[in-house]
Amino acid sequence: MEGAPLAIPNARLGTLNLRMQPMTPNDARSEEIGSIIGIEEIAPLQDHLKEVLEGDAFRGSHRSGQFLKHIVDRAIAGRFDSLKERVIGIEVFGRSPSYDTGTDAIVRVTASDVRKRLLQHYGRPGTPPEFRISLPSGSYIPKITHEPHPHKGSGDLPQALIRGIPDPSPHTAPAIATSPKDGPKKFQWLVLGLLFTAVNLGVAVFGGSSLRRAERSSTSTLPWSAFFSASHPTKLITSDPNIAEIQGFTGGQISLSDYANHTYVPNPNLLTPDQRHFCFDVLRGDKASSVDTPIAVNVAQLAETNSKKVSVFAARSIQLSDLQTDDNLILLGSPRSNPWLGLFDSHLDFRFEFDPTRGREIIRNVHPRSGELQTYVATAPGWATGQSFAIIAFIQHPDQNGQVLLLAGENGEGTEAAGRLVVDLPRLASTLKRCGISSSGPPQHFEILLHLNTMAGSPSNVDAAACHIL
Repeated sequence: MEGAPLAIPNARLGTLNLRMQPMTPNDARSEEIGSIIGIEEIAPLQDHLKEVLEGDAFRGSHRSGQFLKHIVDRAIAGRFDSLKERVIGIEVFGRSPSYDTGTDAIVRVTASDVRKRLLQHYGRPGTPPEFRISLPSGSYIPKITHEPHPHKGSGDLPQALIRGIPDPSPHTAPAIATSPKDGPKKFQWLVLGLLFTAVNLGVAVFGGSSLRRAERSSTSTLPWSAFFSASHPTKLITSDPNIAEIQGFTGGQISLSDYANHTYVPNPNLLTPDQRHFCFDVLRGDKASSVDTPIAVNVAQLAETNSKKVSVFAARSIQLSDLQTDDNLILLGSPRSNPWLGLFDSHLDFRFEFDPTRGREIIRNVHPRSGELQTYVATAPGWATGQSFAIIAFIQHPDQNGQVLLLAGENGEGTEAAGRLVVDLPRLASTLKRCGISSSGPPQHFEILLHLNTMAGSPSNVDAAACHIL
């Protein structure tokens, strides 16, 4: 029954409410891919990718490292439709949608360099790694081989395995297999497809150590004590990174009103046919940022410890009326990737603004206090090295009885850092204490501005740069 909520319990994931859609012929492609991966393997694979990128082979080429991280992240998220030369040229190298791939070979040249550097990395002496990443000639979809070390074995993997489905239509439903394979696992076309409201989300085990600490802690910590003690349902709304890309290459700004009225492309008549195809077909808005998925999973696990459920929705699947209720809300991403944050902008001290001279968002402090800056600007865009900022805002829903939690960064690393902090309950309680906020007791609304360092797409050295009690 289309649109009916479907609760999928899982010992590791908690309970997520999804929107179940009918199966389509696209599901047959999962057999072609033949890839089954246990969710426990995602975190070590990401650690391995980081090791590759920081190794000698890739250290001298930021462009090749950026390319490799992009294709592996897209494969994890099941975004196979984006692993094509033109789309990679646009998303990674900033080419226009109508660029001539025949004369501009940057994608092909970089892919060739990546293949050579991977061979160089794995040609080093020493114990063979558990994972091996390669890029078959003529393809931009990575091949991942997993050979577990004997002392670890494959028997430690969970029984629940998730089969990925590439290139889903809006009516593709998740398929779940429950039979583990014996012996070493080899899988090509790395996939993890769990659809949240027709969003192709790759569910990853994220921040394992911090998550285990969170599971052992009581959810009496704000903001979760307010969320899970209330009778109101909780909705988590993922970002819409495609809307940010549309704004990027069209140069137009999409207002909250436009987004609410499903006007996603400003002045479409001014676009070329290739640009219109890119906006309406490739960037159709059925995907979420890869950093959103582990946040959603970890929040669902916290909810499960309190016998609560979290319903996950894509930003484009939401109507304005869905937000004008007493439901508790969790919104991920900055206003440029999740325009629904604009509903709460006037209630915040730390507000996102798009700076056209820099071509990206900054955070403006509209009520600076002693020692605080008026603006906070990231020194590096996504996937680069530098500093960045993010906000964690816990506020009362205006004119409603529910609570709202906003997790947003100036780039994806910022949102990732905010998401990690709020599910690491001991660290969250310590941060709140340093801000003069009681981590338990009656709800106390606040904003925390996070400062973080970024390197090759990973946040580090995250700390609170400013705290405002509202």
